[in-house]
Amino acid sequence: MKKPEKKIVDFINSHHVLTLATSNQNIPWCANCFYVFLEEENILVFTSDDKTKHINDVRLNANVAGSIVLETKTVGKIQGIQFLGIMEKPEAILAKKSKKAYLKRFPYAALMNTSLWVLKLNYIKMTDNRLGFGEKLIWKK
Repeated sequence: MKKPEKKIVDFINSHHVLTLATSNQNIPWCANCFYVFLEEENILVFTSDDKTKHINDVRLNANVAGSIVLETKTVGKIQGIQFLGIMEKPEAILAKKSKKAYLKRFPYAALMNTSLWVLKLNYIKMTDNRLGFGEKLIWKK
C-alpha cells in the first residue's frame, strides 16, 4: 500500500485530536476524538462510547470524513489535513496492536468504559502554508 508522504505523517503524529464527521439520513454530525496514528497500517485509532450519535451514525454508514488542524492566527503557519475513510471496530491482531498503541499514548483511557475504533484512511489533503500560500499535498489509497 502506498503510504502518505512524510510531511503528512509527521503532521498527524504531532497532534492528538481529530474532528470526525458522520452522516445519517443526510443529517451531518461532528465529534472530536483523541487519536493515535498507526503509520504501518495507515489508520487512526480512537475510542468512543457506543451510545454516542457519531457511533450510531457509523453503524449505518461507515464512510466518514474529518480533519486535524494546527490552531493558529498566523496565515503563513496554517497547517491541517482533511481526510476520508472507513470506520470500523478492529479485530484480532489489529485490535491488540491498536489498543496497545492507544493506551501507551493515553494511559488513563484504561479506566474508561469505551470501545476502540479504527479509521482506515482512503484520502488525505494537507494544506501547509509554510510551503507557500495555499500549498496542498494530496494522498490517495
